[in-house]
Amino acid sequence: MSFETIDLSWDERGVATLRLARPEKHNALNEAMMHELVEAADIVEATPAVRAVILSAHGKSFCAGGDLNWMQAQAARDRHGKIEGARQLSTMLSRLDCLSKPLIARVQGNAFGGGVGMMAVADIVVAAENARFALTETRLGLIPATIGPYVIRRIGEGAARRTFLNGHRFGTDEALRFGLVSRSAAPDALDAAVEEEVALLLDCAPGAISEAKSLIRTLARGEVEDPVAFSEKALADRWESEEAQSRIRRFLNP
Repeated sequence: MSFETIDLSWDERGVATLRLARPEKHNALNEAMMHELVEAADIVEATPAVRAVILSAHGKSFCAGGDLNWMQAQAARDRHGKIEGARQLSTMLSRLDCLSKPLIARVQGNAFGGGVGMMAVADIVVAAENARFALTETRLGLIPATIGPYVIRRIGEGAARRTFLNGHRFGTDEALRFGLVSRSAAPDALDAAVEEEVALLLDCAPGAISEAKSLIRTLARGEVEDPVAFSEKALADRWESEEAQSRIRRFLNP
């Protein structure tokens, strides 16, 4: 696994760490990083030993958003090229969003634009108390379009109306209030807080976690005509699974 803009590894527990590795650019997203994030997501998805993924970053910042050189290059492309450039970002976000394994974002420093988008597709976001966030696209004459579906889903329309429009920077307390951040920790306790979340996940059945993620996506997006009947069938399927039956037996007969 050789990458230029990210690092990927996992430990004996099956906890993968996917780390952004452009600290000199505050981990700004360029074409190479987006492609490599998709490739890394495919690897962890296809690796049965991986049970959870931590998305983190080298350096002082989590992610400064889109790389300015990349954005300048997009502006110079023709219409087809611009749409293709936007699709690179949306493909990366979709791939992370659709991981069947739990994704924890470990956030320090600044997270702007696309960095907020990556937070929005994580299942759990643990942020340093002094982290700062912003959707600054309108300051550049742009809009947070490709990250929009995920961020609005995460924080709701009301919070999006302010954060999308005025580009203001906000802290972890505000991010906690509207659900962008799941929990906060002092900077020197950030890793410990992430490990607490990992431990909770590892204590659960991996197949059940995967199907729970699928259930959330299906119900939240209104993809079935009868969500009650769908949920009844989903629970019956789980009851019939060997994973559930073995765990129930262990619980009843410790």
